[in-house]
Amino acid sequence: MAEISLKKPHEKELFGHPVGLYTLFFTEMWERFSYYGMRAIFVLYLIQSTTDKNPGLGWTNGEALALYGWYTMLVYVASIPGGLLADRVFGQKKSVIIGASLLVIGHSILAYEQLWAFYTGLGFIILGVGMLKPNISTMVGGLYKKNDIRRDKGFIIFYIGINVGAFLSSLLVGYVGEVHGWHYGFGLAGICMLLGLIQFIFGQKYLVGVGDLMVKNDKVNPGINNALTKIEKDRIYVLLISFLIIIVFFSAFEQAGGLMNIYTKEKTSRLLLGMEIPATWFQSLNAFFIITLGIWVATIWSKRKLKNKEATSLFKMIIGLLIIGVGFLFMSGAAVQFENSGSSAMFWLVLAYLFHTIGELCLSPVSMSFITKLAPAKYASSMMGLYWAVIGLGSKFAGLLGESASNYGEFTIFTSIALFCMAFALLIGLFFKKLKKLTHGAEDNEH
Repeated sequence: MAEISLKKPHEKELFGHPVGLYTLFFTEMWERFSYYGMRAIFVLYLIQSTTDKNPGLGWTNGEALALYGWYTMLVYVASIPGGLLADRVFGQKKSVIIGASLLVIGHSILAYEQLWAFYTGLGFIILGVGMLKPNISTMVGGLYKKNDIRRDKGFIIFYIGINVGAFLSSLLVGYVGEVHGWHYGFGLAGICMLLGLIQFIFGQKYLVGVGDLMVKNDKVNPGINNALTKIEKDRIYVLLISFLIIIVFFSAFEQAGGLMNIYTKEKTSRLLLGMEIPATWFQSLNAFFIITLGIWVATIWSKRKLKNKEATSLFKMIIGLLIIGVGFLFMSGAAVQFENSGSSAMFWLVLAYLFHTIGELCLSPVSMSFITKLAPAKYASSMMGLYWAVIGLGSKFAGLLGESASNYGEFTIFTSIALFCMAFALLIGLFFKKLKKLTHGAEDNEH
């Protein structure tokens, strides 16, 4: 006990992980509360009639999904300049503070019932997420030394923080927005982002040496620090291939806030014990399953690794893509039931979100950890920024797919997504051994 008490704050551990992990956990929890709360009501606000008791903008489904696609893409594409600014100017820690501040401003502006305020608020949120998202994720990796086997589980814990925020926001912001007024929902998201910013500032003592700006001698020889070794080039090549998996995955996964959200509201029977469940509440299923299943999934992969069975990050990502493909078959079932009876049961959505979540747990936190293992340290935030931009590209494709449902029907879209995800996963699987070799043992000797 004496040894523990002599440790400096940033050296202390809680539940087997650095205390700084929980500072990042709660910061990201409130950031995701604000983001997913806004996402839960975004499309519904756009399509709500202007003459309704809780009026929206009265857009068509296609128009709403088009803006949703652009917004979700830009939110993540902004991570590229956000990562570059962190690597070259501010460092990750300061970038997170700047990003969180911009998010507070953006969500607060959305509380005003004016169209200019809506677009202005979106702009601030795009900039804020771009500054915060890649850098706080990179800081998680910075808490662990090379070959520390706890890293993947640390990212799972961090990811649970994301989804605690997403779970609460879908219920609270969703309810406030749908029932009491859309702009009250937007305002609530801003208040909670302010809590995240305050928490991060007061948690700095647990993050000493993590997320600081790396000093470079570029003035002496501009090329000396930018040249990549053969191993680094091979690893970046593998990361770029993994980004293709991520694009396909999020083209499917981001249907949750778009097409699946509208489908839930318009074509799903939501009566339970005489009460109609708000459509936005179904957005919380994904987060609920992550909170309840996250550690279980991480433990399964850890046990496989300890038994020397295949459990590399790339393998997990391939499995995750397969599983989300299976999940969309349940949405195909929902579409068939609707076509036959004029309504579809809630259990189809529950099963779809369950499989989507298990797929996400296999892919998303693991892919973040994968970047911190393979990316050269001096480009860590830039590569993480590119990762989030890739998610943004997948989100844009998700919007395009959602829009096409008005022409081809939900059954065709849901089934096509399912088959493509599974086929693409199998295709990457054919090259798995070669890609694993190109990582040059980045995940070997983890202990």
